[in-house]
Amino acid sequence: MMLALHFLREGDLFLDIGANVGTYAVLASGVCRAITWAFEPDPNTAGRLRRNLAINNLDELVTVYELALGDDEGEILFTVGRDTRNRVAGLGEKNVRMVRQQRLDALISAASRPIMIKMDVEGYGDQVLQGAGALLANDCLKIIELEWATPSTREVLSRHDFTQASYEPFSRKLRREPGDTFSSDNSVFVRDWNFVNSRVTAAPHIKVLGRFI
Repeated sequence: MMLALHFLREGDLFLDIGANVGTYAVLASGVCRAITWAFEPDPNTAGRLRRNLAINNLDELVTVYELALGDDEGEILFTVGRDTRNRVAGLGEKNVRMVRQQRLDALISAASRPIMIKMDVEGYGDQVLQGAGALLANDCLKIIELEWATPSTREVLSRHDFTQASYEPFSRKLRREPGDTFSSDNSVFVRDWNFVNSRVTAAPHIKVLGRFI
């Protein structure tokens, strides 16, 4: 989260894919004043997301897309009854509902220039990226943060000049990580290192638990 807080600026477009109840959206838009597109396919969770945005007076900065992102257009099965851990359903799973799915490229116009993506889609990341080839090729996008990077994910992002990184918020240091690092549940990929480094270094300090970071 601190990477987003140090990197984003007012007016930036931030994509929160798998927004859940809006933790990242509230920080990105409430603290950094970025514009956020929040994608959350589960209708119950999306309702809580909208309430959190309203409580924080962020309706003008955050747009909620109640749909899934994937590699094609149409509808897909989505689990029910797992609270915030609902996900795209596997074959034969019960307790599911149909939700709308779109490709990210179909939603991004020439005038929309996302600078950062956070993606937490419970193992569906490869399909999301397959529907976002044009966006990945656009150099407006500098950072992708996701919950798990498969070998396929790494290969796709490498083709688009993204390099895996780690971020230490207290020193504000970005470090390149070996390409075969698979142990972390959270992965960060960076493109245009000079630009990203200059932003995180120049960001104002934020007070967290009595300490400025």
